Amino acid sequence: MTTLPRIPFPVVDEISRHCLQEEEPETVHIEVHLPGRLDQPRLRKAFTEALRRHPRILMREAPGNRFRRRYEWELTPDPDVEVVTFPPPGRNALRDARTRALEEAPPLSLSPPIRLEVVEEPEPNPPKGRGELRDQPPPAGSQATVLFLTINHTALDGPACLRILATAAEIYGGKDNSPAPTPTRTQEPPAPPENTPSNWTRPARVAQGRPDPSPGNGLLVTELPLPHRPKGSPYTVNDQLMVTTARTIAHWNREHGESPRPLRITMPVDDRPRDTTMPIGNGTRLLEVPFTPEELKDPTPTLLRRTAQRTRALKSLPRPQLGHGASLLTAPVTPVTWRAALTRGLRKTAAPWTSTTLLSNIGRVPYPLDFGEEAGRAHAVWFSAPARMPRGLTVTTASTAGRLHLALRWSRALLSHGDGAHLRDLFEHYLHTTEVPE
Repeated sequence: MTTLPRIPFPVVDEISRHCLQEEEPETVHIEVHLPGRLDQPRLRKAFTEALRRHPRILMREAPGNRFRRRYEWELTPDPDVEVVTFPPPGRNALRDARTRALEEAPPLSLSPPIRLEVVEEPEPNPPKGRGELRDQPPPAGSQATVLFLTINHTALDGPACLRILATAAEIYGGKDNSPAPTPTRTQEPPAPPENTPSNWTRPARVAQGRPDPSPGNGLLVTELPLPHRPKGSPYTVNDQLMVTTARTIAHWNREHGESPRPLRITMPVDDRPRDTTMPIGNGTRLLEVPFTPEELKDPTPTLLRRTAQRTRALKSLPRPQLGHGASLLTAPVTPVTWRAALTRGLRKTAAPWTSTTLLSNIGRVPYPLDFGEEAGRAHAVWFSAPARMPRGLTVTTASTAGRLHLALRWSRALLSHGDGAHLRDLFEHYLHTTEVPE
C-alpha cells in the first residue's frame, strides 16, 4: 500500500478546524458570470488538469487518534470525488446554487475540499431598483453561464482557488490567463498616524436587526460603479471602501439606538504572487483597522488621508497571519483535542473584543478568466466570506470590467434579508460620498 505524503495543518487551518460549527459552515463562495456556454466534458477535463498543476489543492484531512499532536493534510494524486457538477437549469438554479454555497461545505475528509457548480440559465432582464444585481446581458439568443466555486475555508481561501480557476480557463480556452501587472504606486514611507485608537478597546458590534429564525448565513450581491478617485490621490479604492464600511455600520447602529463606540474592521492582506507559483492554501494575514466615532464625522478628505496612513502603516508591520497568540495556541506540545477545547473556550471569552466586521477587498480581479470564444470572458465576479457571530456581517468586494462587485453576507442570528438590503443601500450612499472632487 502506497503511503501518501502528509503535511501538518498550518496555524490558520488548525484554528479554523478547532472552531467548526454545523450551523454556520466556514465556506467561501466565488461566483463567476460568463456571457456564453461551456462544454461539460471539456470543462471537467480542464478543471481536473488545473488541480493536478496545483497539487497542494488535492488534499484531505488524514485520520488520526484523539491523542495526536497535529492535524495533518494527506496529499492525493487524484480527486476523491467528481468536483465539477452541472445542476439542472431552471428558474431558481442561480438562487439554489448560492444557498448551497452558504449551507453545504465540501467535506474535509475528501480531496479536494472544493466543488465547482456550473449553472446554465438565460440572464434575466436587469431588475429595476437601486442597488440590485445588474449583469451585462449576453448576446442575443445565447445562454449565460455562472460558475459557483464553493471552498471549505478551513483548507483554502478565495485568492488561491481563483488561481486554480484561472489555470482551468487557460487550459479550456487556450488563451493566456496570466495575471495583470500589479499597479505601482509611489508612496512615502508609512508612518503611524497620530491618535490611532487602541486595539485593546472593546469595539462596537453590528446592531441586531430582525433575525431570521433559520440558522446559517444570508447573502446579497450587487454591482456598483467603481468610486472615482482624483489622479495622484494619497488613498486607494481600498481606503474608500474601508471608510464606506465604517460609516455604513456607524449609521446602522445609530438607527438602532446603539451608543457610539469605536469600530474595528478586520482587513485581510495577501502578499502572495498571483502567477502559477502562488502558494495554495490559506495565505492571507489579518490586520485590524480602528476608527473612533469622532473621526467618522471628519470631512471625507481628512478621513480618507488618515485611513490611508493607517492601513499603509499596518501593512508594513511584520506580523503572523493570526497574531502571535495563535502560534502559541497551535504549538504541538499537547494533544490536538486539548488545544481545540482551549481554543474554543478562549474564542468565546474573547468574543466581545472581536472586531466589528470584516472587509475583504480582492481588488481588481487579476486574471481575465477567459474561457474562449463560445463561453467568453468573465464580466462579473463575486466573493463572499463566512459571517459567523460575534461579527455576524462580512463585506467582500472585487472589481471586474470597471465595475465594483459587492457581496454582503450575514449571520441569520443577527440580520434578515431586508436588513441586508438596507445595509446595501447605506453602503452605496456612503461609497458615493468618498468620491472627492478634483
